[in-house]
Amino acid sequence: MSVPRPTVHFVGAGPGAADLITLRAARLLAEADVVLYPGTYVDAAVLGHCRPDAHLVDTQRLDLDQITAAMVEAHAAGRDVVRLTSGDPSLYSALHEQTRRLDAAGVGWDVTPGVPAYAAAAALVGNELTVPLVAQSVVLTRTQARSTAMPEGESLAAFAATGATLVLHLAITRTRELMAELAPSYGEGCPVVVVHRATQPGEVVLRGTVGSIADQVEAAGLRQAAVILVGAALANPTLADPTLADAAAGESWLYASGRNR
Repeated sequence: MSVPRPTVHFVGAGPGAADLITLRAARLLAEADVVLYPGTYVDAAVLGHCRPDAHLVDTQRLDLDQITAAMVEAHAAGRDVVRLTSGDPSLYSALHEQTRRLDAAGVGWDVTPGVPAYAAAAALVGNELTVPLVAQSVVLTRTQARSTAMPEGESLAAFAATGATLVLHLAITRTRELMAELAPSYGEGCPVVVVHRATQPGEVVLRGTVGSIADQVEAAGLRQAAVILVGAALANPTLADPTLADAAAGESWLYASGRNR
């Protein structure tokens, strides 16, 4: 069975800055006849990589069937398509749903990764999310409000019990409720970082704790396009709880001086 030549390219647009996409992404955008992009999340500057005559489609008010129909129609007309996703296509991009529909229509596709929002957020505040002796795991998750139900066993309390660095997507409107749920495992003084529209115009960075961050989020009026990072690995010397800052000072055995290599 032959595999169709990819004519639809799912491309991670990164966190927002036009220069934080890959070289491959820039090339695909420059070559594309049709570009579908989520206007709510992708900064207009990223579209500057597109050809002046490219057909641009904002998908923020389209459902999956309409989005897929646009891609299939472009494919049938012999046009190459870029389907931009915010951040990286491997996280909360509806990649599975769209590619399943394209497979059924006999349309070939491929995927180009991008810089995920959580990585951009960590870079902005200069934090590693995995600090020796503090946290060696990162949990990327979301919460349920007006979205698809979470799978059984993936409760926030269960993830919090591990003490891993926690990254919450699609959760900013429930910050106060979620911090109350995390407090028993992480403690009120555990560091929290919230980044809204990382690397884009209007970027907002908030640093606080499990006990204080909800007040900051509400004061800033944040309602979307934000990630919440929680964990002791995010500690810095300015935090009120010095024990957390001390805990974050562990050093990697891999790079320890005097170790036999």
